[in-house]
Amino acid sequence: MTTTVVPARAAWSCVIRAGQTLTVTDLHGNQAVDFLVYDAHDTAVRYSAPDTIHAQGNVFLTTGTVLMSNEHTPLMTVVDDEVGRHDTVGGACSKESNTLRYGHHTWSQHACVDNFLAEGARHGLGKRDLVSNINWYMNVPVDKDGTLGIVDGISAPGLKLTLRAERDVLVLVSNCPQINNPCNGFEPTAVEMTIGATG
Repeated sequence: MTTTVVPARAAWSCVIRAGQTLTVTDLHGNQAVDFLVYDAHDTAVRYSAPDTIHAQGNVFLTTGTVLMSNEHTPLMTVVDDEVGRHDTVGGACSKESNTLRYGHHTWSQHACVDNFLAEGARHGLGKRDLVSNINWYMNVPVDKDGTLGIVDGISAPGLKLTLRAERDVLVLVSNCPQINNPCNGFEPTAVEMTIGATG
């Protein structure tokens, strides 16, 4: 078992072998963790939000959710979740989206897309390899008319979720640096990644 604390606003990546688990711990509560996953041997096969939502018939992720690829094959499965609901539609913050939503004064702020690009480059990935991501712990309710918004989180200090790799996967994480909406309680904090042995 190996454990890494990912500082506030930082990126992290790792290859998780088939059968291994990855536990994400929200150390201080109310911290969004942006997440992408690829087949470790063929990164053209990667997480697909539409396939995942279609397969489970729900836009929210929780225990039992299978993260599906763009080939409609399993990448990882959520085997334990202490929060109960995670976001698939809110996307990753970027300089562009920050500027559009919060004003031009936010342009210089670090964003999740920056983290994904920098961390992905270590594995030969570029901008074209970024797809719609998962936001663990982020609270994005969806109204009946399709309206959505980013509101106060429903997590708390120490809450965890655990995923099992269904094949060798490459995981990219951006420990979200957003300070303009409540997804991090306006104060980004550290999270913990623990890789467990093959079961």
